[in-house]
Amino acid sequence: MLISRQAILAPCVVCLCALSIGWIQSPRLQALLKNKQDIPLATLEKDIQAEKLRLNLLKKTPTFGYDNLMANWVYLNFLQYFGDDDVRAKTGYSLSPDYFDVIIERDPRFLEVYISLSTSISLYAAMPEHSIRLMEKGLKSLKPHLPDKSYYVWRYKGIDELLFLGNAQAAQQSFTTAADWASKYTDEESKYIAITSLRTANFLRTNPNSKYAQISTWGMILSNNVDDETRKRAINAIEKLGGKVITTPQGLNQIIFPPKD
Repeated sequence: MLISRQAILAPCVVCLCALSIGWIQSPRLQALLKNKQDIPLATLEKDIQAEKLRLNLLKKTPTFGYDNLMANWVYLNFLQYFGDDDVRAKTGYSLSPDYFDVIIERDPRFLEVYISLSTSISLYAAMPEHSIRLMEKGLKSLKPHLPDKSYYVWRYKGIDELLFLGNAQAAQQSFTTAADWASKYTDEESKYIAITSLRTANFLRTNPNSKYAQISTWGMILSNNVDDETRKRAINAIEKLGGKVITTPQGLNQIIFPPKD
């Protein structure tokens, strides 16, 4: 059986590109990991600019059909970047959108990345407009069953629109769509998502400034497997709106709403 030269070379080229880019950044990355506390801010900022340049290069790097591999690799890079608390405390999270620009471009159906996208860009980098633009771009490639349970992306979009942009009308539409897509499933998780999304949409339809809707939306963030800092922010926001968060004996978070909306 004859195999075309392109079929042989394409995977090799992709791997070579990835390895080359990784090798270029590896010495600096190892140095950063060993000496975080002693690195001057100016040096860290130069490294951020170098990483930004690398990500821009990855947007243009041909993958010869291996887009999913590229998206997975860049997401692993993002997790390392986001989890480096010592450096992020000094430089912030401004590169988060750059990572997801590459990921969504390469694999918009990579469902697991959208919660990280929303949290890191809207909550940590304080750029909800960019988060929503990326989700809107990804949603063009999604359908109710492609990928499975893609209704979550509409939920994340609604969360950002309501909590970080204050756009109740857009959020109401997003939660309505999330409820519609979730209603096409028969499992208990999807039924619950359909009910809660529709309830939030109805709150916003009747009262765009609804505290109940905002508390419910912060509760959606709290229900995800979030880090301690995000959890504290969500609980503080719920309490400022008049709600309370208690932990059940089973370790679950339960929200008590204020008497009046």
